Amino acid sequence: MDLHLSGRTAVVTGASKGIGFAITRALAGEGVTVVAGARTATTELSDLAARTTVHPVAVDLTTPDGPARLIETAVDRFGGFDILVNNVGAVRPRTGGFLSVTDDDWAATLTINFLSAVRTTRAALPHLIERGSSAIVTVNSVNARLPDPLVIDYSAAKAALASFCKSLSKEVARHGVRVTTVSPGPVATGLWLGPGGVAATVAKAGGANPEGVAAGAAGQSATGRFTEPDEVADLVLLLASDRTANVTGADFAIDGGLITTL
Repeated sequence: MDLHLSGRTAVVTGASKGIGFAITRALAGEGVTVVAGARTATTELSDLAARTTVHPVAVDLTTPDGPARLIETAVDRFGGFDILVNNVGAVRPRTGGFLSVTDDDWAATLTINFLSAVRTTRAALPHLIERGSSAIVTVNSVNARLPDPLVIDYSAAKAALASFCKSLSKEVARHGVRVTTVSPGPVATGLWLGPGGVAATVAKAGGANPEGVAAGAAGQSATGRFTEPDEVADLVLLLASDRTANVTGADFAIDGGLITTL
């Protein structure tokens, strides 16, 4: 299926690894010019940029002015853009329980998982409206609908992000801007499976091994496995394309059936 993306320009946040890198690579593969925002450019991202239409931008998206600087860079270099993918995020299991989560922890979690998307969207929206037909796709999480005390602050931030995107979709649809969210369950990235990732952190706290924790998490889904980053990227690209031109305000879970309710 031709997604009609060739020749377009996209901004992707958190583009250096994991889901963000998979999305960046997939967009470039469809002929999209990608402004790839990340705190640091990984070797993978630099190598991709050397052979494709990917342009890394070093930016800290947790700072108040970082998101605006990313958008300004995209506009200065390319005159505008058609697609915004809000992907940056982070999670830290709270193995000590709710009382261990400090005000600073809450502020950090809300900043990277919620405010970074709000600020990037605020800076991007005038340019997307100017395009007349554009898309904002935000990578959220099943935890927006599955609150979990182990990630209590992350779940709250993702619930806020879901509400924000739904509200925004109602305001900007008349301007030709579509707003959708993608909500993965556990994904096979370093965030879950790497050193210091969710599996390793939970295993260390509980005297288990990371492989067993990961297997237990995978076993909670109907498919019995983690989602692959490229599978999330494929869904994001479909929603960013005009193949879904009348889809807005919707959330799409990609969780192997982890959410069992309607």
